[in-house]
Amino acid sequence: MRHLLSAGDLSRAEALSLLDLAEEMHEVQRRPIKKLPALRGRTIINMFFEDSTRTRTSFEIAGKWMSADTINVSAKGSSVSKGESLRDTMLTLDAMGVDCFVIRHASSGAVAQAATWVRAHVVNAGDGQHEHPTQALLDAYTMRQHFRAKGLGDGFAGKRIAIVGDLLHSRVVRSNVLLQTVLGGNVTLVAPPTLLPTGVENWDAAVTSDFDQALEQADVVMMLRVQRERMASGFFPSEREYTAGYGLTSERLARLKPTAAIMHPGPMNRGVEISSQAADAAASRVLDQVSAGVAVRMSVLYHLLGGEGDQ
Repeated sequence: MRHLLSAGDLSRAEALSLLDLAEEMHEVQRRPIKKLPALRGRTIINMFFEDSTRTRTSFEIAGKWMSADTINVSAKGSSVSKGESLRDTMLTLDAMGVDCFVIRHASSGAVAQAATWVRAHVVNAGDGQHEHPTQALLDAYTMRQHFRAKGLGDGFAGKRIAIVGDLLHSRVVRSNVLLQTVLGGNVTLVAPPTLLPTGVENWDAAVTSDFDQALEQADVVMMLRVQRERMASGFFPSEREYTAGYGLTSERLARLKPTAAIMHPGPMNRGVEISSQAADAAASRVLDQVSAGVAVRMSVLYHLLGGEGDQ
């Protein structure tokens, strides 16, 4: 691995290797002293040009727990706010001898473009409405742990994963579909027609507007946030009608398979796409996803920076 820009760039062997190492890294979180020397002497810059809590914090923790020197850069307070181009900013920081950039940017494709300008490794932490590969990896990790706990094995073949909600504005859904294509999961995308991405019929996933039908068959139900900040016009009549058709309500919660998992990449709009009963239910793996985020990002950073041939 030179960079991690897209979940689709991973082979099955690479994806499983990342998940397997994440299991070992997850054990670090249970230690009294959470520190490894694996990336000592490495420098990682987290460049976040969009707001973030989970992703930014987990990448920072991941780097520090592996003894890397971790620096945070945001658009506000950097030369970008003075009008400097992203290219010049990247070249400037790269010239300082940085080993890895973790980048979140509002423009789709910006991270992949940035990777062509620098010597350092680059990790895509979310680019516009395009992709979020480490989120898909931590989702897969959480699913696999859930399958094992329920006695369903640790493979994805034959597992039915329903991803429900605002697919149009989601970068999470694209990465999940690409990764599950590699791992063998069967993905069903559920949304009203107004919230379906252009060209979704060509994705390796089934598409439906019938949430109730997809719900009954699902081994995993992943709810996506309604991204109001990206909506310039009305995509559905009202939040009440959206919840009635596409929300994981207490009534739908009762119809889940006994072994099904509830997931959400966060942040959650409680009462819109997911009820509090569902978010806090025994089947909810939302906090497991958060916990997995640190372990998976430790695994990604180690795969990029920790190899003997890259010292």
